[in-house]
Amino acid sequence: MSTLQAPLTQRDHVLGPGNARVTLVEYGDYECPHCAAANPVVKLVLKHFGNSIQFVFRHFPLSQVHPNAQPAAESAEFCAAHGYFWEMHDSIYENQNELGLPLLFALVSALGLSEAELREALVNGTFEEKVKHDFLGGVRSGVKGTPTFFINDSRHHGSYSYSDLVLAVEANLPSRMLL
Repeated sequence: MSTLQAPLTQRDHVLGPGNARVTLVEYGDYECPHCAAANPVVKLVLKHFGNSIQFVFRHFPLSQVHPNAQPAAESAEFCAAHGYFWEMHDSIYENQNELGLPLLFALVSALGLSEAELREALVNGTFEEKVKHDFLGGVRSGVKGTPTFFINDSRHHGSYSYSDLVLAVEANLPSRMLL
């Protein structure tokens, strides 16, 4: 069984309470069609479990097969620096079929952020280190593809279907916490 080798830090993107009984970590790639399909499923799982779960997203761009994944991850980090990570995260997945620099610039502008500042950040690699940190944490944890999920630090080997994720989360809740 693979375990999460990169502990949660203040640099992680987290939805849900810090005292949640279950932590669901996803290593994802913004150009991966399976990650885009998993995104609405994760939202439903989070809604189902409410305050019993927290969700962490980490970047794992598979740049050799998805050339837009790295700039998309860096763009999401640019937005995170302005307090809009989750908005950009969801917008990228919702528009994945158009993924490329024109889309990233348009999404940033729609959030009221500067396209010129994003362009400069991409050219200078301002957020490259954060994306690389997430990626290397995934490598140390045995991640080879996306999406890869960990539930309470243990790798989830089932599918990302709603029923599989719900059953896996329930298996990690203390019995008194089952919903």
